[in-house]
Amino acid sequence: MKSNSGARVVAKVEPTLAHRISTKLYSKPKLRLQLLLSAPVTWLGLVYIAALLALLVTAFFTVDSFTGNLTPGFSLENFASLFTNSLYSTVTFRTIGIALAVTVVDVLLALPIAFYMAKVASPRARGVLVISILMPLWASYLVKAYAWRSLLSNVGIFAWLLRPIGLDTPGYSLLGAGITLGYLWLPYVILPIYASLEKVPSNLLEASSDLGAKTWPTLRRIVFPLILPGIVAGSIFSFSLTLGDYITINIVGGANQMLGNLVYSNVGVANNLPMAAAIALVPVLIMFGYLSAVRRTGALDNL
Repeated sequence: MKSNSGARVVAKVEPTLAHRISTKLYSKPKLRLQLLLSAPVTWLGLVYIAALLALLVTAFFTVDSFTGNLTPGFSLENFASLFTNSLYSTVTFRTIGIALAVTVVDVLLALPIAFYMAKVASPRARGVLVISILMPLWASYLVKAYAWRSLLSNVGIFAWLLRPIGLDTPGYSLLGAGITLGYLWLPYVILPIYASLEKVPSNLLEASSDLGAKTWPTLRRIVFPLILPGIVAGSIFSFSLTLGDYITINIVGGANQMLGNLVYSNVGVANNLPMAAAIALVPVLIMFGYLSAVRRTGALDNL
């Protein structure tokens, strides 16, 4: 606009509320991060932490033996049963053993696969391998478990291949359940290790070779410390998922049980929710112990 004297006058535009807020947030990155995380953290607190607290509280309740009704209160009866009943201790150690075995086997299988994908395979072959690893994740969990039930049966492909050489199928057993669980969680172990290996500069391996280091010392002293966070991330997936699984052991485990089966039977069969809650706290405590032990090694610092 122009004044009467002909001089140009620029009108002052007041900043809008959205502009003032964006300017404020731009100057305070910590506040931006807090606001960004507020919704998922609130949801996590309401759904996960509140559910864990409710689980803890329910574990101290009892069930009236006559009416079967839930009786609120404070009782250590359920926890006493966990420590005195040999069934619970046996199943707990069995579950931990299977989870550790599945995790170790998956890590040993994932390391060479991930290394080949990240450092050896051509870009095209790498893409094919990544798709091949991701494809099983698109299939239903139950479909994969029942497929392994077919493979492990007495008339399955394992029996057909192994019997001519004097061996037999693992069948529906702990070994069969371990094989199935290892297959189910293997992609979750490969992908974090592969992502860690991709970040390892190839010139480090070349420099180690130029300085005269052989393959094993290079892997042990250079590659392994750099990919340890990826190994830990994969092991957390495999270990925690195996601890809480109860469907696979029902499908291919025969008459064996894991902690998840005891929780399911106490909820669906015995209608003893407090005992189920007490049993369900066991894998939670095991995972807290596992994460605490891993945290002391410093492997979680770079996750």
